[in-house]
Formats: sequence, structure tokens, C-alpha cells
Amino acid sequence: MNASRRTSRSRGLGLVGALVLDRVLGQPRLHPVRAIGVLLGGARRLRRSRGPVGSLVEGAVVLAALSAVAGAASRSLAALPGRPSRESSRFPLPATLLAAGTEALLLHPALALEALADAGRRVGAALETGDLERARRSLAWDLVSRDTGALDASLCASAAIESMAENLCDSVVAPGCAYLAAGLPGAWVYRVVNTADAMFGYRTPDLLWYGKPAARADDLLNFVPARLAAALILMAAAGRPLPRDRSRPAVPEVLRRLPREASRAAGPNAGWPMAAAALALGVRLRKSGTYTLNTAGAPPEADDVDAAATLIRRAAWLGIGLVAAAAACRS
Repeated sequence: MNASRRTSRSRGLGLVGALVLDRVLGQPRLHPVRAIGVLLGGARRLRRSRGPVGSLVEGAVVLAALSAVAGAASRSLAALPGRPSRESSRFPLPATLLAAGTEALLLHPALALEALADAGRRVGAALETGDLERARRSLAWDLVSRDTGALDASLCASAAIESMAENLCDSVVAPGCAYLAAGLPGAWVYRVVNTADAMFGYRTPDLLWYGKPAARADDLLNFVPARLAAALILMAAAGRPLPRDRSRPAVPEVLRRLPREASRAAGPNAGWPMAAAALALGVRLRKSGTYTLNTAGAPPEADDVDAAATLIRRAAWLGIGLVAAAAACRS
């Protein structure tokens, strides 16, 4: 087996293993992404520039420096088991499994499927019991940055579905794609960029220029994964019954409407998985004063949130299954 095929196989197995660990172990308490957030927050507090050019340069330097640190650290940790010996090159399967197992352990905190689905289910469970205040608190704590204090039950359900769909890309598909393309350094550099965008990518006077490098880098890194996440959502929903009187358009109609619906949301990427979820679940997703997706859909309810959590989990595992099958075909 040549080096390229061995790498492809190892990364395919590593990605599957990371999602299995996420399912079995959940996310670690001492989370690397929190550490990245602490470092980014510290850099912001120490920033010197306030003008547009200085802020732009400083934001780019901070992003590049922390990305380099994350990439180098993940590369070093992955190398700890040691280089392949001559014996392992004669019998590559054990060496491949060792490499895949090591990378799965180091990759798994970069993926957060189960935490995402569980957060959505908590909102759905609160709505099911009529506890709107608990639903709002769960939503604000786990899923969204918007003010949830005035959201009614339908808007809470909509926000939960939107966040789960968008974060299918941010928390599973995009880091998985970065890992397949560039190994562990790729996955953790993506995590730095995505975290920086979440912290700094706002059009406020203070952050407009400082956060622009992170926002543009995040747009670039998510361009393909966002569309892939939308495709996985639609594939995972195919043939699945919808609750109550919900209906989804036929496949040709979905494919025709998806780009138009996706364009209603802000940014070039977030609308794709959200629009796919709206069409797949037959619901209308709305952020007040900003966008409405699938206006012909029904207002979402508690069981739609639960259905969305199941859908994004299916979509993620479908994607992992396709990666594993592709890696097996190359072996």
C-alpha cells in the first residue's frame, strides 16, 4: 500500500473513530476549544490598535499566530507514538490502526455532534412541557448568541433548528473536511478560525476590522462544507416521514429552491444547511428582523426540534459512512 493510500485510510478510520468517541465519551471537561477561546480573548484584551488598518493587521497576526500554534501542537502530539518502523511497513495494518487511533483521540474534541444534538433536545423537551423560560435559557446557554428573552415557543424551536443545522457544518462537517484534507493540523487550524469568527466576527465598531480576517477565513473554509452539510441533510431526510401534516417538496423542487432559500440568510454559507433543514422538515425558520426560510412551511413546534436533532445526527453519520466507504475503496 503506498503512502497516499495509507494516509487516506488512516484518516478515514480516524474520522470514524473520533465520532465514535464523541458518542461514547462525549466532550472532555478540559476542552481545547475553551483554551483557544481564552487565548483569543486574552489577545483581544491586549490589542493596541483601534484604527481600521492597525486593527485589520493585528487581527490577522493573532489569527495566524494561534493557528500556527494549534497546527504545530496537534502535529507534535500525533507524532508521539513514534515513526513507523521497518517491520510496520511490512505489515501496515497495525501501524495504520495505531495512527488512526491516536488521531481519533486528538481529533475527537474538534467534533461535537452529540453535544449539539443533546442541546437541541433539551430545548425541545422544555417546549414539550410548556416551560418556555427553561427553553429560552437552554437555547441561550447552549446554542445561540441572540437575545432569547422575548422569543415565543415557535421562535425558540426555530432558533434551535437553525443552530443545529448550521453547527452540523461548523462542528462536524467542516472540521472533518479540514482533517481529511490536511490532517490534525488542518482540523485544529479550522477550530481556531471558527472560534475566532464566533468571538470577533461581528459588525460592531470595535470588531469590524479586528474580526474581519477571522470572518473572511471562516467564510472560505466553510464554503464547501456548508453545501456538503446541506446535501447530507437532504439525503438523510429522504424517505423519512414527517410529523403530523408536514410535507416536503419533491427532490427537483428542493434542489431548485435550496440556493434561493439559502441566500436569504446572512453570509455566504450559514443559509445552506439551515435552508436544507427547513425544506427537509417542512417548517418555516425565522429570525425576527433578519430572515425567513421556507415561508410556505409550518411554524416549528417541540417535536420538530426533536426531529431536527435526529436528522442532523443521521446526516453526520451518513457523511462519515461515505468517507469510510471511500477510504476502504482506496485501500
